[in-house]
Amino acid sequence: MDEASKAVLAAVLPVYLLILAGAALRRIGILKQDQDQPVFHLVFSVLYPCLILDKILGSESVRHVSSVGWGIGMGFGLTVLGFAGAWLAAGLLRFHKGTGQRTFTLTAGVQNFGYTAIPVVSQIWPAGAVAMLFVHNLGVELAIWSVGVMILSGEKTVQWKRLVNGPVVSVILGLLLVATGVDKFLTPLPESGPGPEGLMWFGAMVRKSMSWLGAGTFPVAILITGAVMWDMVGAERPSFRVVAGGCVVRLAVLPMMLLAAAKFLPAPESLKQVLIVQAAMPSAMTPIMLAKVYGGRPGVAVQIVIATTVVSLFTLPFVIVWGRQWLGL
Repeated sequence: MDEASKAVLAAVLPVYLLILAGAALRRIGILKQDQDQPVFHLVFSVLYPCLILDKILGSESVRHVSSVGWGIGMGFGLTVLGFAGAWLAAGLLRFHKGTGQRTFTLTAGVQNFGYTAIPVVSQIWPAGAVAMLFVHNLGVELAIWSVGVMILSGEKTVQWKRLVNGPVVSVILGLLLVATGVDKFLTPLPESGPGPEGLMWFGAMVRKSMSWLGAGTFPVAILITGAVMWDMVGAERPSFRVVAGGCVVRLAVLPMMLLAAAKFLPAPESLKQVLIVQAAMPSAMTPIMLAKVYGGRPGVAVQIVIATTVVSLFTLPFVIVWGRQWLGL
């Protein structure tokens, strides 16, 4: 393993170790199932929004309208293309409606863009890439709750009210504060020299508190994610067609589409950095919940999420290192 691969592995391995720690804590009874919902609610409604605001405020990567448009547009467009590619693959694998075609499409078609992706981006790239990731994620959320839900449910209406949540609101609020320049009143305290006074000083205190709350997002969310994944193990008898097909689509075919978009489209550099990491990510966990709500096959989603998460431990460093070299970043 070369030095570049070691550096990337060192950046991403702690995420997987936290997942394993969460699974172990569930196994020995420290993290109990009745604790999942209140903890996830705290993360989703408080810690995660604070993290988003802390990373967006003051970031030059999202100060221009064109950059924001690229982030949201590619987040939405590439996710929809991912659904299309996964739908075609489901047909080749002889899935059909009632046997997991729709669930396979949604689960294999969308990568993890949240709690696993954020710490990896923050470890590998500058702070501007993290801010751009949140903007990109807004486009992904739009695609999931519109096209994704319609694929899974067969309905032709979009439940936009699902998008009124803490993370989405915090992204929009952060972008508005940056666009209007109000974020300058929430500037962190300087490491040396005289500190600000008056309103700027109070804003710095607010920003510090926000930063502290946001810092708790990763360890708490990933531990609970590991515990939930432990509950999924053995929930349904594994199918080679589901597991192998999901891994090939999510970890081999669709990554090339994301990297090609980053290579050939005139997107901002911070967005290209985000897409390199997104190309390496396993499947997101959101489709498991959506499959339960909209009459899909949760067992199919569970198999793909667990399989791609395990396999991505080995493929993720390679994809990121090769992607960086190919894009020259």
